[in-house]
Amino acid sequence: MLNFTKMNGAGNDFVVIDNRDLKTNLTTEQIALLCDRHRGVGADGLLAVEPAENEADYKFRYYNADGGEAEMCGNGARCFGAYTAQLSSPAKELVTFETIAGTLSAELIGSNVRIAMSDPFELEMNTAVELEDLDQVHYVNTGVPHAVGFVDDLQALDVLKNGAAIRYHDRFAPHGTNANFAAVIADDHIAIRTYERGVEGETLACGTGMCACALFHHILSGASSPVKVDVAGGDTLEIGFEPLGDNKFTGVTLTGPADFVFTGQTNLV
Repeated sequence: MLNFTKMNGAGNDFVVIDNRDLKTNLTTEQIALLCDRHRGVGADGLLAVEPAENEADYKFRYYNADGGEAEMCGNGARCFGAYTAQLSSPAKELVTFETIAGTLSAELIGSNVRIAMSDPFELEMNTAVELEDLDQVHYVNTGVPHAVGFVDDLQALDVLKNGAAIRYHDRFAPHGTNANFAAVIADDHIAIRTYERGVEGETLACGTGMCACALFHHILSGASSPVKVDVAGGDTLEIGFEPLGDNKFTGVTLTGPADFVFTGQTNLV
């Protein structure tokens, strides 16, 4: 039997397992089954807590719903931070963990968790991607790759069609990219919808996607930090950042909820 905890960060939901003893070795197929919403627990991805290899408190492993491992997940990192903070007695208010994208920290602030993200890189304005519904598509890696387009009517946009067109575009081959669509609400406030690679559909929130959209909103409008971001799940999160000039950033933070839903056991593995 596999013990697990179900969590969600702004509607982006995860199966979380404690694998500090490294005795659980799930296959790609088993992870995909656990994340299956009809035959499994149901989730956008799986988080595994493992022992740190260097100076951090823990090691963060993240797997998409298709079972493939990904570098990072912003909403997953908030859930991971809230989960691992409870593994100590008394509970910690600050947790560090190693990811493929670098070592991150999670700070518990009341009911919210603030993640100190790795610095974005490979930022490119106005890529050569051309779509009928988008004039411009920008690109940045905020721990995982993200393409971003701004639209006037976010609710009317066909996210599945446009998201898949960007995700599988030759420009982002062979690994593909996540696709985000944003609309401006106010100078310091945007709304987004996200098509996630590995989920192959729209999710209710994407932390690294929020960061990408907020950074491009700053570049295009001069918006100051922090930027509020509304997500499809109904939550509003905050993205903080420090511009360095020449479209470079440091000190990127992601602040929002991380909720425990339930714990359980499964014999699916």
